[in-house]
Amino acid sequence: MMMKRVVITGMGAVTPLGNTMEETWRTACEGKTGIGHITHFDCTDLPAKTAAEVKNFNLKEYTSSKKHHHMDRFTQFGVAAAIMAIEDAGVVIGKDVEAEQIGVSFGTAIGGVESFEKAVHSFDRGGYKKLSPFATSLIMPNMAACQISIALGTKGANNCSVMACVSSANCIGDAFHIIQRGDAECMLAGGGDASLTPLSIGSFCSMRAISTNPDPATACRPFDLDRNGIVMGEGAGVIVMETYESALRRNAHIYGEIVGFSSVSDAYHVTSPAPGSEGAVRAMARALAQAEMTIAEVDYINAHGTSTKYNDQFETEAVKTVFGERAYHIPISSTKSMTGHMMGASSVVETMLTLKMMENSLILPTLGLQNPDPLCDLDYVPHTAKTASIDVALSNSLGFGSHNSALVFKKVNH
Repeated sequence: MMMKRVVITGMGAVTPLGNTMEETWRTACEGKTGIGHITHFDCTDLPAKTAAEVKNFNLKEYTSSKKHHHMDRFTQFGVAAAIMAIEDAGVVIGKDVEAEQIGVSFGTAIGGVESFEKAVHSFDRGGYKKLSPFATSLIMPNMAACQISIALGTKGANNCSVMACVSSANCIGDAFHIIQRGDAECMLAGGGDASLTPLSIGSFCSMRAISTNPDPATACRPFDLDRNGIVMGEGAGVIVMETYESALRRNAHIYGEIVGFSSVSDAYHVTSPAPGSEGAVRAMARALAQAEMTIAEVDYINAHGTSTKYNDQFETEAVKTVFGERAYHIPISSTKSMTGHMMGASSVVETMLTLKMMENSLILPTLGLQNPDPLCDLDYVPHTAKTASIDVALSNSLGFGSHNSALVFKKVNH
């Protein structure tokens, strides 16, 4: 069976850098960070004081729906991102593509945790009678995919991947395969989270995986010797993916083509990557093989780059294993240094930033990298962006639960 080519024609995002993809990209190009002091709740009793919060978000700016109270914050982010993505792509459902031929693949790492915490407090105060009738649907991880489908009227596949930090990467990969094999003409793919809550941040504090540096400018410092944990972020991102033929027929703007995807388990540990990140090695190698690309063709790598001790070290080792000597000549950056770790949204936002870098021949930097770790000795583009042509890019996503994913994109020359 001849596999269909799959391209990206639309983007929508709500991030700590801005409430649209355009604002997010502009802020990133300015070398600014979305990380600041926690304002969502009183964090006095927590060792973590910084987070990458979405600012001034209001779903009413994106939709006239009056059912906002039926949606957790992460779902609201997802619906807004999907609306922006479909508008950016210029796809008119029912005209450009039939409703049955367009689907949704939207993931999350944690789901409606804010609603969960509120429900627990309500239950503690007065039992089940104090619970909202929407308590269950507010909490369920698949509700963002559901609400996106309802808001846009898509009637094709409707999937939700819950795979920690690789959730949206796998949603993109699932959508890629759905279109490739002809089960849909178009898909909206992405993910989101809104987990800046006392329970979530407290849990990461308990496992000592979160940065306790109170300075927003240096709290997230991927590949730095003094890094001490992630800075949690929130938000959502959605891309519109469709067949190359469909994009040409519509004369759509094409951001890039997805040519490779791999998802593997290292079967090692619940939270720690395997030594040498052998899972990441296999994910990258398999994605490149599927893309029929050699290591010599890769011009840029968007690292998972979490600012944790073992992730940054082992991801560096994995890149060296896959690329050999060429690893030292490929620009690599961690855009989490700007957005924080957006959990279920991280992979798709990194995908969009990677595609924008390809389009603009500009590599975004890794912020906060002041004191390089000798074990992390590759070109992480510290401090400032640099101009470079990118025809092929690879994006890594590594997550709790032994998950490892890699995506390969290439520029489309008509």
